Amino acid sequence: MSGRGLFVTGTDTGVGKTRVAVALIHALRAQGLNVAAMKPVAAGCAPGALNEDVSALLQAANVAAELRDVNPYSFEPAIAPHIAAELAGVTIDLDVIAAAYRRLAAAADVVVVEGAGGWRVPLNDSEDMATLARGLGLSAVLVVGLRLGCVNHALLSAASIASAAVPWTGWIANRLDPAMPCEAQNLAALQARLPGPFLGVQPFLTVSAAAQGVPQWLTLPTISILE
Repeated sequence: MSGRGLFVTGTDTGVGKTRVAVALIHALRAQGLNVAAMKPVAAGCAPGALNEDVSALLQAANVAAELRDVNPYSFEPAIAPHIAAELAGVTIDLDVIAAAYRRLAAAADVVVVEGAGGWRVPLNDSEDMATLARGLGLSAVLVVGLRLGCVNHALLSAASIASAAVPWTGWIANRLDPAMPCEAQNLAALQARLPGPFLGVQPFLTVSAAAQGVPQWLTLPTISILE
């Protein structure tokens, strides 16, 4: 079963990709699978510290892996990856990422890969997150942050995923604002227009809830990639 993977992407930055990736890892682990995690490119790391997203993924996974494989590229400023790489004098090489992914896949039943930013965020002069997901042969899980504009952003992202000929696993809604006007109507519009399956809604997360630990604040999606 090695080599199967999911690519967690989002309608934008800050929509909860890491939270959903962690939930997916726990859901797959609950099926008895060995799950590796990967964040190919991370931006926003304090000097000498581990990126928070990478740390959360490492804690969730049950397949031990070297950091260089889990997170091949890490940059200090919290800016677009291609700009962070340029400032660091580095070119993000998809072959390096692919080699790391293969090592993870060889040790796992499933690899959950979290992108950076949205679906079309550039990685270098000619390649972006869509190129990466397609090149690794991953299936997309779209995270839709429930906020003003989410329907338009979600539909555009789903259309771009389809045009890239990337397989589709489904989408998850993440509540970002407990006071969002007409949230139920927006969610209904998304369900009516996005391709299925709809994997569920992550409830609004407060700081106190996050501090209680993963089981308390995650709603595990129903997902199966068993053949």
